[in-house]
Order: sequence, then C-alpha cells, then structure tokens
Amino acid sequence: MADQRVAGKIAVVIGGGSGIGEAAARTLAAHGATVAVADVNREAAESVAREIGGGARAHWVDVTDEASIAALLTGVSDEIGGVDTVVNCAGLNVPGFIVDLDAQQWHTTIELCLTGSFLVTKHAGRTLNDGGSLIGIASLNARQPAAGFAGYCAAKAGMVMLAEVAALELAPRGIRVNSISPGLVDTPLVQTLTSIPVIQDDFTANTPLGRNGRPDEIADAVLYLASDDSRWVTGETININGGAHLRRYPDVMRHLAEISAAQ
Repeated sequence: MADQRVAGKIAVVIGGGSGIGEAAARTLAAHGATVAVADVNREAAESVAREIGGGARAHWVDVTDEASIAALLTGVSDEIGGVDTVVNCAGLNVPGFIVDLDAQQWHTTIELCLTGSFLVTKHAGRTLNDGGSLIGIASLNARQPAAGFAGYCAAKAGMVMLAEVAALELAPRGIRVNSISPGLVDTPLVQTLTSIPVIQDDFTANTPLGRNGRPDEIADAVLYLASDDSRWVTGETININGGAHLRRYPDVMRHLAEISAAQ
C-alpha cells in the first residue's frame, strides 16, 4: 500500500482525463487524496474517476471558459469541504513558423495554455484552503526554444512567470504556487510525433538519459508539491526532462517538411 502523505487532502486535477493529468490524479488518490478529475472530455474524466474509485469525482471544465473554472472549484469546495491542491495539466500546441502563423492559431495556443492558466490561478487563489498548493504543468519549452513552436514556447514561459507572481501574491495565506516543466513524455498528445522514427530518434539523441519520460514520473513531482514534504517550496520550477535542457530541441518542423517532400 502506498504511503498516505496526502491523506485527507482534496485535490482537483484539471486535464485529468489522460496523460500526465491522469497519472497525477491516480497518484494523488493512491496516496490518500480525494480527487476531482476534471477535463474538457467528460467521458475521459468519468472513466478515470470510476477506475480510481474511493470517492473520486468527475467534472467537465474548459480552461478557456472562466465560468466553468469558477463553477468547478467552488462546486468541489462546497461539496467536499474545501480544496487543498489544484493541478493544471491543460495544454495544446498549434505549430507554425512565425512568418506564416495565422493570428487565430497563435491565439488558440495562448488562450488555452496561458490565459487558461491565468484563469485557473485566479479562481484557485480564491478557492484554495490556506496552506494549499497550486501546481501548473509547464514544459521544457518554457526555457528551450523550438522552431515552429512560438505560441507554445511563449505561453509556457509565461506560465512559469505567472506562477512566480502568484507565489508572491498568495504567500500571505500560505498557498504555494509551483511549476513542473517536463521534457518529452509519452502521452497521447505527442504520439503523432513519437510514432515518426526520425523525430523520436532526434529526441532520444538530445536527451542525455536516452529515453522519453513517463507520466508517472511527472506525477511523482506533483505528489511532492501537493504534500507537506514541499511545505517551504514556492515560486519554483521543477525541470524533469532527462537532461534534455543540456542539449538542443529537435528540429521537428524540418523533419516534417522532409517527410512531406519525400511523399
């Protein structure tokens, strides 16, 4: 049986229907938390909550819709009796070179990744119990540029700074705000890239530990930040990327162009 280091805590995991969010929800529940699994895909959230059991709940949320975020967090707080941890795993990348990128494509990425993070932070800051923890899933691309990923890189870098500002503002209530920046993690979101051998090989070559990450490895960091083990940690970014920040980001767009030209 897993240790119960978050026993008695109420956790809301946004984007908990798959990938890193799902792993975070399962890990928090396994260590004693009551988990609300929230996702724009209601069926995925319900499936994860059902498999977790133990009082886990499923909720629909769209991080681009402020009313749905407010309703989620106040609803969980009212129903269960407060919220101790909020984990925001929602993310999206619409790639394209800056000179070619349509403004709406830019706005789509920024709205979901950065504005969505602002809205989650806003309402988590209003809802979290004193001494609570707000955790955002950023990215290696918050610090490492990638050609064709302008919107995503800018949004994730913005998320990290947003968390630092929130850490200052919410510290008087003992609320800790931190970010986790994963490298390439095997999730449904990246399967279209990792299924292409030349791209996967480039990622592997530029990761000193020689492999992709696993969702449970990111979830372990979520558990740490949600628990009292991190009671004196705020405004921090935990980089988990197998050392990929020490090398270069693969030229994904060049690989895709070469594959397209060869077809």
